Order: sequence, then structure tokens, then C-alpha cells
Amino acid sequence: MSASRRSGTTDELGPDEPERGGGPHGPDGADCPDGADCPDESGGSDLLAALLDGMDAALCAFDADGVVTHWNREAERILGWTVAEAVGRHGFAGWAVRSADAEEVQERLMSAMHAPGRQVHEFALVTKDGGRVLVRTQSAAVRGPDGKPAGVYCAFSEVHAQIDLERSIALSEALFEDASWGVVLVDADLRPAVVNGHAARALGIGRTSALGRPLGELLAQGVEELESALTHVLAEGAPPAPAEMWVTVRGPEGERRRCWRSGFVRLASPLAEEPVPLGVGWLFLDVTEAKQGEQEASLLRFRSNQLHRAARAAAECEDPAEAATVHLDFALAGFADHALLDRLAGPPRAEGDESAPVRLVRLAASPAGAPGPSLLTGAAGLPLRYEEGHPALQCVERAGTVRADAGSVPAERARDWALARQWPEDAVHGLCAVLRSRGRTLGVVTFLRGGARSRFERSDAAYAEDVAARMGAALDLAEAVRAPRAGE
Repeated sequence: MSASRRSGTTDELGPDEPERGGGPHGPDGADCPDGADCPDESGGSDLLAALLDGMDAALCAFDADGVVTHWNREAERILGWTVAEAVGRHGFAGWAVRSADAEEVQERLMSAMHAPGRQVHEFALVTKDGGRVLVRTQSAAVRGPDGKPAGVYCAFSEVHAQIDLERSIALSEALFEDASWGVVLVDADLRPAVVNGHAARALGIGRTSALGRPLGELLAQGVEELESALTHVLAEGAPPAPAEMWVTVRGPEGERRRCWRSGFVRLASPLAEEPVPLGVGWLFLDVTEAKQGEQEASLLRFRSNQLHRAARAAAECEDPAEAATVHLDFALAGFADHALLDRLAGPPRAEGDESAPVRLVRLAASPAGAPGPSLLTGAAGLPLRYEEGHPALQCVERAGTVRADAGSVPAERARDWALARQWPEDAVHGLCAVLRSRGRTLGVVTFLRGGARSRFERSDAAYAEDVAARMGAALDLAEAVRAPRAGE
């Protein structure tokens, strides 16, 4: 029975073979003649014994008559019968199986000698101490030099251990084929080794195209945070809870900002005496829409609270113009870095009125240095020298909101862009909202953001319009209160 077979059996089993686990003295079972070169008997026997005893599966072998010829250490561990007690017995009858089952078990085992391939069976075997253990066997024929069946080898293991192994394999296959979340096996060099279909779609790349590539080639942003997490797992083990990571994915359709809820497990070899890290199992789920919804809801609650608080504070102001600055200050929190309040020079402008050019006077501005309340600055009443096409002038002419953006330009050019519009030099994004009341335009409020903030979006414009509506009503009241006093 050849030791090169998967089950580790010997070259040939026959009725005349010695009833022990080792091989014969010579190639034909006879002593070597004097002066002949014989193979190293002890070396071959030791190698065969080491192969058999080193197997993870229990193994026994039968000759053509059903006599046990080989019995390894794992078989001894499972059933308790030693090699000396097992080798030489005829089948399992009377010791390793119940008498009632012996004939059926022997017939099914020996049937593999005349069947092609391997046969799989499950038997209840008897241990030395009288217990019973259910095993799953794989048996196949052993061929002699002439190609005829010379015996049977049988590898077996406890059913529960086999089932555990099959479950592990099935789970692995399912994760990498049918899982509804991304699964990536990352090797110790932090490169993808296996990628399932869901993860490949999330990365915008084919399953094989992602293998072996640095994560920096797949992600434009967030790769440092991800690699740091993977390195931590390799060194310390899995974190106690999933982590949410924002990344920017490179893809054929351009870069996409995504939020992935990620879990990590460290993979170690079960065959090593000490844990040897094989890599990290990374499981993730795209929660971008849910996170964006949470952020939008949180932002909406905050802004609603700010509007409510501003209305209560403005109601306590004796001067309606001061109430307008209160609305301005409450709106700035978390929304913009600077704010400017400009009113029309002259009477309010009705919608569609183009009889006179638009002239604006600075009424209030947020402090550009240390934080503090906005101050009324329009005592002089001098018109602002806005150039034609200025966003504030466009806002008055259209009676609608106007957004302006410096774009992706160097810092010096962005500074020139802001100064040309008479805005603070660190302004990069601008939003102008018209102040209206009783069908008339009263002025413009301008919100400005620096380069550290994102540009104004549609939701920001809607919030600015809510603030502008309250400020417009306050300025209209201020004009109404001021008119009778002027007549006095």
C-alpha cells in the first residue's frame, strides 16, 4: 500500500503480510539476499509510521481477507484500542462494533475493494471502555502491483467533528458567494486576498481585479483609518463592536463617498502550535443612506431649535433692528463663519421694480475677529461699492437666493475672489438670501463660509430663507416704528 496515497496507506496488503503496522524487510516481503543492496528498512518503516501517526484522521487498513493490518494513533485516540490490540483482528466483529452490526459493517467496508472511487458510510463503533461513537468513514480499494484489489483502507473521524468541518467550509463558501454584505479577506500585508461579490460591487471593481492590490488603489480617502484598524486587529484581535468608517471609493464612474459599518476578525492558523496570523476577515455593510438620513434629521432638529430660540430672544428686544441681529447671531451657530446684513438705500423695492439702480447700505455684520454678537453699523448710511454682478445685487434683482463659490482655486486666488466682493478674506463660499416683507424687498443677508467648510447646499438655502423671512419682518417693523418718530 503506497504512502503517497491521500490516506497514507502502504504499498500492498495481502493475506501473507505480517500482522503489524510496519512494512516487510524487502520489497517482496522476503529477507534480502547476502550482498544485495536492500532499502533502508528502519528508515522506511519510521517514515511510514510517522505518516500514519501524524494524520489528523483515524486510519485503519484491511487485507483482502478483512484482517486489520494498520491502525494509527488517531484511531487509538477515538476508540481507545491500541495498535497491538487492533492489528491482526478479523474485521471489527466482537470488539469495535456490536455483534448484531458486525456483518453489515464488514460487508459495507469490504465492498469498497470492488467499487470505483471512494465510499462514504456512517457507523456506530464501540470504544474500548464500552461506549459508542458515531463515525463517518471514507473507504477505498488498495491495488496490488498487478492492478487487482489487494485490500481496503478506511479513514474515519467522529461525525460531529466532520460536521463541524463541513459547516465551517459551508459557511465560508456562503459568505464569499451569497452574503448580502461585503466580505474581504485581507492578508498580513493588508492586501485583499479574497473578495466576495457584494464587496466587489461596493468597491466598483471585479472580484479578481481587487486581489493583491494595495487598499490605497481602491480607496481615495479613508484608507489610513482602514489600514490602522486592520493593523490593530492583526496585533490585538477583533474590536468589541463594529466601526463606522467614511471612505471615498475610486470607480469607473468617479469617486463616491460612502459610509461602511465594518466588523473585523483575526484569522489564525489552526495547525500551528502558536497562533500565526493569516490575515483579517473584514465584513462591512453600506449604511450611507441611513447615516445621511440621521445626519439630516439631527441637523434639522438643531436648526429648528435655533429658530425657536431666536424667536424667543428677539421678542424681548425693544428695537426691531436689534431683533434682526439676534436672528442673525442664532443662525450663524454651526451654519456659517460670517454674516453680513445689507439694507436697501432708499425706499423698499417692489417686485419687478427696475426704475432705479440697486444700492445697498451695511446695516450689521458679525465680528471678523473674536466671537461676539453682531453690531449695527449703518449709522453713516453710505452705500456699499458693490461691482455689477455682485451676488448681493443679483439677489435683490431676482428677489431670490443666490449661491457663490470660489471653486477649487489656490489660496491666493480665493483671497482675491473674496476681497473683490468686499467679503472677509477667508471667505470661500457665499449664500445671499433676500429680505422681504409685505411684498417688498428690504435688503440682503449674506452668509459666508471658509475653506474648512463645505459649500452651501439646497438645504442650507432653505434654512437661510427661513432666517431671512424673520429678519425681513423685523426690519420692516423697524422702518414702521422709525417713520412716525421722524414725522414728530
